[in-house]
Amino acid sequence: MAALSAWFWNERFWLPHNVTWADLADPAPGLEYPKAGHLLPVLPLALGIFVVRIFFERCIAGPCASILQIQTEVSRRAQPNAVLEKVFTSITKSPESRHLQGLSKQLDWDVRKVQRWFRHRRNQDKPSTQTKFCESMWRFTFYLCIFIYGVGFLWQSSWMWDTRQCWFNYPYQVLTPGLYYYYITELAFYWSLMFSQFTDIKRKDFLIMFVHHLATVSLISFSYVNNMVRVGSLVMCVHDASDFLLEAAKLANYAKYQRLCDAVFVVFGMVFFGTRLIIYPFWILNTTLFESWEIIGPYPSWWLFNCLLLVLQILHIIWSYLIARIAFKAIMRGKVSKDDRSDIESSSEEETEMPAKDRLKMAARNNAVSPKGENGTNGHYSSKSWNQNHGDS
Repeated sequence: MAALSAWFWNERFWLPHNVTWADLADPAPGLEYPKAGHLLPVLPLALGIFVVRIFFERCIAGPCASILQIQTEVSRRAQPNAVLEKVFTSITKSPESRHLQGLSKQLDWDVRKVQRWFRHRRNQDKPSTQTKFCESMWRFTFYLCIFIYGVGFLWQSSWMWDTRQCWFNYPYQVLTPGLYYYYITELAFYWSLMFSQFTDIKRKDFLIMFVHHLATVSLISFSYVNNMVRVGSLVMCVHDASDFLLEAAKLANYAKYQRLCDAVFVVFGMVFFGTRLIIYPFWILNTTLFESWEIIGPYPSWWLFNCLLLVLQILHIIWSYLIARIAFKAIMRGKVSKDDRSDIESSSEEETEMPAKDRLKMAARNNAVSPKGENGTNGHYSSKSWNQNHGDS
């Protein structure tokens, strides 16, 4: 363990040339430099934030949802079935048509009944609109509060107005209480999001969001340990600027205030593009890549830090494309598209996912298997149902 620790905390990786951990161990009386041990309170604080979130959602967000008449949808539960449950656990989506026909024979069920079972089974695991509203209200409240705190703190900081101050006398830069609280609160919040993912109902983007939270926690911790907290605080503030607006748009969407949702989403898009595609690359990356090279020069952890920031910029470009696509669809449709991670599915949506050829085969087989088809059609699709799925053509 000693050898592993010595390898991990190698000074030649973490620190600039001619700087050692011993140089940072004993600052002048009353002063403090960032140390890895300072991050130990993060986990208890993250647990505390998680408890506060539960209290907030039940005692504040829940009543707000009731005032706005956002009710918990009662989705139809799938009847217990060991065979279908085993298939559902292994694939978590509707099986292919051949598999459906096999399950239909095995259970002596109508094919559409099997298909409907999978739809109900997926829907019963999805959070209701009220649950999503409470979650978004919690995130909106936190992001707004931490953004206001961050702007208020950085407004009085010299490095916000002159980014070269992030590197003068580096790494011998004193850690102030305000900067420490800002960092530790942001880090604890993202740790709490990782905890809550395992207790919340799992969504389709579970793995993506888990990797995102893990990357965020790693980047914040990394920048703290090697005392890049000044530029790190700028990065956090730039990202917080648009996050609360996105949650505000979601809140308006869940409350069915469509015009407000569209307006807030437009503001969110403008702020997102401005902060992530203009301020971040031309202000943040400019100082981490060029000003720091000129003042302190490159070293191994400097390269890693900048690579992570560049990867983040690539993600910004991808997310900007997705947001622009949503905005374009909203303009064409007249409203912002809904959050498709966890909405309740309808039977028509599921049936349209299957090719027409397979649906015709199923309809024919349903007629042979069941003496009485769905909706009194003797196993065949009615003309109304067909037109709904295929259009008037």
